Amino acid sequence: MTATHEHHSPTAAGSGASATAAFKESSTRRSTAGSSPERVAGIVGDILKAIDDVVHRHDVTYPEYQAAKAWLMSVGEGGEWPLVLDVFVEHFVEDQVSRSQHGTKGSIEGPYYLPGQAKLSAECTLPMRPDEKGTPLVLSGQVRDVDGNPLPGAEVDIWHADDEGYYAGFAPHLPDGNLRGVVVTDDHGRFAIRTVQPAPYQIPHDGPTGALLESAGWHPWRPAHIHLMVRADGHRTITTQLYFEAGEYLDSDVAAATKPELVIAPADDGAGVRRVTYDFELEKD
Repeated sequence: MTATHEHHSPTAAGSGASATAAFKESSTRRSTAGSSPERVAGIVGDILKAIDDVVHRHDVTYPEYQAAKAWLMSVGEGGEWPLVLDVFVEHFVEDQVSRSQHGTKGSIEGPYYLPGQAKLSAECTLPMRPDEKGTPLVLSGQVRDVDGNPLPGAEVDIWHADDEGYYAGFAPHLPDGNLRGVVVTDDHGRFAIRTVQPAPYQIPHDGPTGALLESAGWHPWRPAHIHLMVRADGHRTITTQLYFEAGEYLDSDVAAATKPELVIAPADDGAGVRRVTYDFELEKD
Protein backbone atom coordinates (compact mmCIF):
# COMPACT_ATOMS: atom_id res chain seq x y z
CA MET A 1 0.00 0.00 0.00
CA THR A 2 1.60 3.25 -1.09
CA ALA A 3 1.83 6.62 0.61
CA THR A 4 -0.47 8.18 -2.01
CA HIS A 5 -3.57 6.48 -0.56
CA GLU A 6 -5.79 8.74 1.54
CA HIS A 7 -5.92 6.23 4.40
CA HIS A 8 -3.07 5.35 6.72
CA SER A 9 -1.73 1.84 6.21
CA PRO A 10 -2.43 -0.54 9.10
CA THR A 11 0.59 -1.06 11.31
CA ALA A 12 2.36 -4.38 11.53
CA ALA A 13 1.56 -4.57 15.25
CA GLY A 14 -2.13 -3.85 14.65
CA SER A 15 -2.36 -6.41 11.87
CA GLY A 16 -0.52 -8.92 14.01
CA ALA A 17 -2.93 -8.41 16.90
CA SER A 18 -5.94 -8.92 14.63
CA ALA A 19 -4.41 -12.01 13.04
CA THR A 20 -3.54 -13.46 16.44
CA ALA A 21 -7.09 -12.93 17.71
CA ALA A 22 -8.60 -14.54 14.60
CA PHE A 23 -6.22 -17.49 14.84
CA LYS A 24 -7.07 -18.13 18.49
CA GLU A 25 -10.78 -17.79 17.75
CA SER A 26 -10.81 -20.76 15.40
CA SER A 27 -11.57 -24.03 17.19
CA THR A 28 -9.59 -25.99 14.59
CA ARG A 29 -6.21 -24.68 15.82
CA ARG A 30 -4.27 -27.03 18.06
CA SER A 31 -0.75 -26.64 19.47
CA THR A 32 0.65 -29.96 18.20
CA ALA A 33 -2.38 -31.42 16.37
CA GLY A 34 -2.12 -34.66 18.34
CA SER A 35 1.52 -35.29 17.46
CA SER A 36 3.35 -37.78 19.67
CA PRO A 37 6.31 -36.69 21.83
CA GLU A 38 8.57 -38.68 19.51
CA ARG A 39 7.34 -36.77 16.46
CA VAL A 40 7.64 -33.41 18.21
CA ALA A 41 11.18 -34.29 19.30
CA GLY A 42 12.09 -35.40 15.78
CA ILE A 43 10.76 -32.27 14.09
CA VAL A 44 12.20 -29.83 16.63
CA GLY A 45 15.49 -31.74 16.69
CA ASP A 46 15.84 -31.44 12.92
CA ILE A 47 15.02 -27.73 13.04
CA LEU A 48 17.82 -27.23 15.54
CA LYS A 49 20.19 -29.30 13.39
CA ALA A 50 19.29 -27.11 10.40
CA ILE A 51 20.12 -24.01 12.43
CA ASP A 52 23.41 -25.61 13.44
CA ASP A 53 24.17 -26.23 9.76
CA VAL A 54 23.46 -22.59 8.88
CA VAL A 55 25.65 -21.35 11.72
CA HIS A 56 28.59 -23.44 10.52
CA ARG A 57 28.07 -22.90 6.80
CA HIS A 58 27.95 -19.12 7.15
CA ASP A 59 30.43 -18.88 10.05
CA VAL A 60 27.89 -16.90 12.07
CA THR A 61 29.49 -14.48 14.54
CA TYR A 62 28.33 -13.61 18.04
CA PRO A 63 27.25 -10.08 17.01
CA GLU A 64 25.14 -11.65 14.22
CA TYR A 65 23.66 -14.11 16.72
CA GLN A 66 22.84 -11.31 19.14
CA ALA A 67 21.24 -9.31 16.32
CA ALA A 68 19.10 -12.34 15.39
CA LYS A 69 18.15 -12.84 19.04
CA ALA A 70 17.15 -9.19 19.38
CA TRP A 71 15.10 -9.42 16.18
CA LEU A 72 13.24 -12.54 17.36
CA MET A 73 12.45 -10.81 20.65
CA SER A 74 11.17 -7.73 18.83
CA VAL A 75 8.92 -9.90 16.63
CA GLY A 76 7.28 -11.30 19.75
CA GLU A 77 7.04 -7.95 21.51
CA GLY A 78 5.53 -6.39 18.38
CA GLY A 79 2.99 -9.19 17.93
CA GLU A 80 4.27 -9.97 14.44
CA TRP A 81 4.62 -13.75 14.66
CA PRO A 82 1.49 -14.39 12.54
CA LEU A 83 2.93 -12.13 9.84
CA VAL A 84 6.44 -13.63 9.94
CA LEU A 85 5.26 -17.25 9.92
CA ASP A 86 2.58 -16.78 7.25
CA VAL A 87 4.86 -14.83 4.92
CA PHE A 88 8.14 -16.72 5.32
CA VAL A 89 7.26 -20.24 6.54
CA GLU A 90 3.72 -21.29 5.63
CA HIS A 91 4.44 -21.86 1.94
CA PHE A 92 6.98 -24.57 2.81
CA VAL A 93 4.40 -26.46 4.88
CA GLU A 94 1.66 -25.99 2.28
CA ASP A 95 3.91 -27.28 -0.49
CA GLN A 96 4.83 -30.38 1.50
CA VAL A 97 1.22 -31.16 2.50
CA SER A 98 0.00 -30.70 -1.09
CA ARG A 99 2.26 -33.52 -2.32
CA SER A 100 -0.07 -36.11 -0.79
CA GLN A 101 -3.32 -34.43 -1.83
CA HIS A 102 -5.40 -34.49 -5.00
CA GLY A 103 -7.77 -32.01 -6.56
CA THR A 104 -7.39 -28.26 -6.86
CA LYS A 105 -4.00 -26.82 -5.99
CA GLY A 106 -3.77 -25.15 -2.62
CA SER A 107 -1.86 -22.12 -1.44
CA ILE A 108 -1.22 -20.42 1.88
CA GLU A 109 -4.02 -19.12 4.08
CA GLY A 110 -2.08 -16.04 5.13
CA PRO A 111 -2.76 -13.84 8.17
CA TYR A 112 -5.95 -12.12 6.99
CA TYR A 113 -8.56 -14.89 7.26
CA LEU A 114 -11.49 -14.11 9.56
CA PRO A 115 -13.99 -16.90 10.34
CA GLY A 116 -17.73 -16.47 10.71
CA GLN A 117 -18.48 -14.29 7.69
CA ALA A 118 -21.97 -13.78 6.23
CA LYS A 119 -23.54 -16.70 4.33
CA LEU A 120 -24.43 -15.76 0.75
CA SER A 121 -26.43 -17.44 -2.00
CA ALA A 122 -24.77 -19.14 -4.96
CA GLU A 123 -25.25 -16.07 -7.17
CA CYS A 124 -24.32 -13.06 -5.12
CA THR A 125 -22.42 -9.82 -4.65
CA LEU A 126 -19.87 -9.68 -1.87
CA PRO A 127 -20.62 -7.14 0.89
CA MET A 128 -19.04 -3.84 -0.13
CA ARG A 129 -19.35 -0.13 0.35
CA PRO A 130 -21.84 1.72 -1.89
CA ASP A 131 -18.95 3.60 -3.50
CA GLU A 132 -16.54 0.64 -3.61
CA LYS A 133 -13.73 1.44 -6.02
CA GLY A 134 -12.27 -1.03 -8.47
CA THR A 135 -12.96 -2.89 -11.68
CA PRO A 136 -16.07 -5.08 -11.36
CA LEU A 137 -15.17 -8.77 -11.40
CA VAL A 138 -17.37 -11.86 -11.57
CA LEU A 139 -15.83 -15.17 -10.49
CA SER A 140 -17.95 -18.14 -11.52
CA GLY A 141 -17.39 -21.86 -11.30
CA GLN A 142 -18.40 -25.21 -9.92
CA VAL A 143 -17.36 -27.21 -6.87
CA ARG A 144 -17.17 -30.95 -7.54
CA ASP A 145 -15.33 -34.02 -6.33
CA VAL A 146 -12.30 -35.46 -8.09
CA ASP A 147 -14.59 -37.81 -10.04
CA GLY A 148 -16.51 -34.91 -11.53
CA ASN A 149 -19.62 -35.12 -9.36
CA PRO A 150 -21.04 -31.71 -8.38
CA LEU A 151 -21.13 -30.82 -4.68
CA PRO A 152 -24.31 -28.87 -3.90
CA GLY A 153 -24.25 -26.91 -0.67
CA ALA A 154 -20.47 -26.62 -0.69
CA GLU A 155 -19.09 -23.45 0.86
CA VAL A 156 -16.80 -21.05 -0.98
CA ASP A 157 -15.33 -18.87 1.78
CA ILE A 158 -13.84 -15.88 -0.04
CA TRP A 159 -11.92 -12.81 1.11
CA HIS A 160 -9.61 -10.33 -0.58
CA ALA A 161 -8.14 -6.85 -0.43
CA ASP A 162 -9.88 -3.85 -1.94
CA ASP A 163 -8.73 -1.66 -4.82
CA GLU A 164 -6.15 -0.02 -2.54
CA GLY A 165 -4.79 -3.23 -1.01
CA TYR A 166 -6.62 -3.08 2.34
CA TYR A 167 -8.42 -5.94 4.12
CA ALA A 168 -11.56 -5.52 6.19
CA GLY A 169 -10.84 -6.39 9.81
CA PHE A 170 -7.28 -5.10 9.47
CA ALA A 171 -7.88 -1.55 8.26
CA PRO A 172 -9.92 0.73 10.54
CA HIS A 173 -11.58 2.64 7.70
CA LEU A 174 -13.22 -0.48 6.25
CA PRO A 175 -16.56 -1.81 7.52
CA ASP A 176 -16.55 -5.30 9.02
CA GLY A 177 -17.09 -8.01 6.43
CA ASN A 178 -16.19 -5.83 3.46
CA LEU A 179 -15.30 -8.03 0.46
CA ARG A 180 -15.74 -11.18 2.55
CA GLY A 181 -18.39 -13.87 2.52
CA VAL A 182 -19.24 -17.58 2.56
CA VAL A 183 -20.94 -18.47 -0.72
CA VAL A 184 -23.08 -21.64 -0.72
CA THR A 185 -23.21 -23.47 -4.05
CA ASP A 186 -26.51 -24.31 -5.76
CA ASP A 187 -27.99 -27.74 -6.55
CA HIS A 188 -25.38 -28.21 -9.28
CA GLY A 189 -22.43 -27.07 -7.16
CA ARG A 190 -22.20 -23.81 -9.05
CA PHE A 191 -21.54 -20.26 -7.89
CA ALA A 192 -21.19 -16.76 -9.38
CA ILE A 193 -19.61 -14.11 -7.16
CA ARG A 194 -19.62 -10.44 -8.08
CA THR A 195 -16.88 -8.36 -6.49
CA VAL A 196 -14.08 -5.98 -7.52
CA GLN A 197 -10.58 -6.86 -8.62
CA PRO A 198 -8.12 -6.46 -5.72
CA ALA A 199 -4.84 -4.59 -5.91
CA PRO A 200 -1.31 -5.76 -5.11
CA TYR A 201 -0.26 -4.69 -1.64
CA GLN A 202 2.71 -4.45 0.64
CA ILE A 203 2.74 -6.58 3.76
CA PRO A 204 2.95 -4.39 6.90
CA HIS A 205 6.62 -3.46 7.14
CA ASP A 206 6.90 -0.74 9.76
CA GLY A 207 8.11 -3.20 12.42
CA PRO A 208 10.72 -5.97 12.76
CA THR A 209 9.39 -7.83 9.70
CA GLY A 210 10.06 -4.75 7.62
CA ALA A 211 13.49 -4.37 9.20
CA LEU A 212 14.35 -7.90 8.05
CA LEU A 213 13.15 -7.18 4.52
CA GLU A 214 15.23 -4.01 4.37
CA SER A 215 18.33 -5.73 5.76
CA ALA A 216 18.03 -8.55 3.22
CA GLY A 217 17.21 -6.26 0.30
CA TRP A 218 13.82 -7.92 -0.28
CA HIS A 219 10.67 -6.07 -1.33
CA PRO A 220 7.43 -6.32 0.71
CA TRP A 221 4.93 -6.76 -2.14
CA ARG A 222 2.35 -9.47 -2.79
CA PRO A 223 0.66 -9.75 -6.20
CA ALA A 224 -3.08 -9.13 -6.42
CA HIS A 225 -4.99 -12.23 -5.38
CA ILE A 226 -8.26 -13.65 -4.12
CA HIS A 227 -8.29 -15.96 -1.09
CA LEU A 228 -10.63 -18.95 -1.03
CA MET A 229 -11.37 -21.74 1.40
CA VAL A 230 -13.60 -24.30 -0.29
CA ARG A 231 -15.24 -26.98 1.83
CA ALA A 232 -17.94 -29.65 1.63
CA ASP A 233 -19.05 -32.34 4.04
CA GLY A 234 -16.96 -35.48 3.74
CA HIS A 235 -14.30 -33.80 1.65
CA ARG A 236 -10.91 -32.24 2.29
CA THR A 237 -11.07 -28.47 2.55
CA ILE A 238 -8.98 -26.59 0.00
CA THR A 239 -7.35 -23.33 1.04
CA THR A 240 -5.97 -21.48 -1.95
CA GLN A 241 -5.43 -18.17 -3.73
CA LEU A 242 -6.16 -17.06 -7.29
CA TYR A 243 -3.77 -14.66 -9.00
CA PHE A 244 -4.13 -12.54 -12.12
CA GLU A 245 -2.33 -13.15 -15.38
CA ALA A 246 0.46 -10.62 -16.07
CA GLY A 247 -0.04 -9.21 -12.59
CA GLU A 248 2.71 -7.16 -10.98
CA TYR A 249 4.90 -9.11 -8.52
CA LEU A 250 3.50 -12.42 -9.78
CA ASP A 251 7.04 -13.73 -10.20
CA SER A 252 8.47 -12.16 -7.04
CA ASP A 253 5.80 -12.68 -4.39
CA VAL A 254 7.30 -11.93 -0.96
CA ALA A 255 5.29 -14.88 0.42
CA ALA A 256 6.44 -17.22 -2.40
CA ALA A 257 2.88 -18.57 -2.66
CA THR A 258 2.05 -18.29 -6.36
CA LYS A 259 1.55 -21.35 -8.57
CA PRO A 260 0.93 -21.49 -12.34
CA GLU A 261 -2.26 -23.52 -11.82
CA LEU A 262 -3.74 -20.68 -9.77
CA VAL A 263 -3.34 -17.88 -12.31
CA ILE A 264 -6.60 -16.70 -13.88
CA ALA A 265 -7.18 -14.48 -16.93
CA PRO A 266 -10.44 -12.52 -16.60
CA ALA A 267 -11.84 -11.08 -19.83
CA ASP A 268 -13.87 -7.89 -20.24
CA ASP A 269 -17.45 -8.67 -21.20
CA GLY A 270 -17.83 -5.43 -23.16
CA ALA A 271 -19.78 -3.75 -20.38
CA GLY A 272 -16.83 -2.98 -18.14
CA VAL A 273 -17.08 -6.17 -16.10
CA ARG A 274 -14.23 -8.68 -16.03
CA ARG A 275 -15.41 -12.30 -15.93
CA VAL A 276 -13.58 -15.55 -15.29
CA THR A 277 -14.48 -19.15 -14.53
CA TYR A 278 -12.56 -21.34 -12.11
CA ASP A 279 -13.71 -24.75 -10.88
CA PHE A 280 -12.69 -26.47 -7.66
CA GLU A 281 -12.22 -30.22 -7.15
CA LEU A 282 -12.23 -31.68 -3.64
CA GLU A 283 -11.04 -35.12 -2.66
CA LYS A 284 -12.85 -37.19 -0.04
CA ASP A 285 -11.58 -37.23 3.52
